[in-house]
Amino acid sequence: MGRIWQWREEGAAELWREARKILDRNGVIALPTETYYGLAVNPFQETALSRLFDLKGRSPEKPVLVLVDGPEMLPQVVQDIPALAVRLMARFWPGPLTIIFPSRPRLPRRLTGGTGTIGVRQPRQAVTCRLIAALGIPVTGTSANRAGDPPLVHAEAVARQFGAGVDLIVDAGPCPGGLPSTIVDLTSRPPRLVRSGAIPPEALAEIIPEMALQSASGGLS
Repeated sequence: MGRIWQWREEGAAELWREARKILDRNGVIALPTETYYGLAVNPFQETALSRLFDLKGRSPEKPVLVLVDGPEMLPQVVQDIPALAVRLMARFWPGPLTIIFPSRPRLPRRLTGGTGTIGVRQPRQAVTCRLIAALGIPVTGTSANRAGDPPLVHAEAVARQFGAGVDLIVDAGPCPGGLPSTIVDLTSRPPRLVRSGAIPPEALAEIIPEMALQSASGGLS
C-alpha cells in the first residue's frame, strides 16, 4: 500500500524534502484539497504524466488541471492572464474554482490534451498550498480515483485503491468532499461554464453576467 504521512507541523520541513525527492523521481503523491484527494506529479515531466495517466486509466486526450499556491505561480504554465481572471481569483481563490487559461507553449501534450489551454486552481487547503510553495512549481491536481470511480476523501481509501502506485499520501485529516470544483473557461468568447460545482453559477454571474446563459458540458477532474 502507499505510504501514509501523518501531517505534523514539526515535520513540515521533512515532508517538503521528501515530496521534492519523490517528484524529482517521477513519483506520485496524493494530496488533500478542499474537496477531494488529488494526485500530484511534476507537470513538466512526461514520464511522470504517463505514470499518472496509467494509474488512473485516464484517456490520453483528456487534459489535467494543476494546483498552484497563488497567482504568482501562474506564469510557469499560463501564457496570458486576462483581467477577468484577476477578478475571479481575487474573489474565489483560494477555493474550489478551476480557471482555464491559454497555456504556455511547449507544455507536455498530456497536460493540456493538445488544447492549447490549461486549468489551474489554488486549493483552500493550507498544508497542500504550503507544500506547493516549498516545491516552487505547480503540481497536477486530478482527483484521486480510477476513471469512472468516485473521488476519495480518506488517506486510507487512497492507499487501498492505488496501493504502491502512489508513493506518498499526505494525511491532514479527511477531505470535506461535496461538490467538485467549478470550472470556468476564459479562453472562449463569451466565457463558458465547463462544470458546475462548489461555487454556484449565481456567484460567478456577479462577475461574469454574460456566462449565466452558458450550459455546463463536462470538464477536468
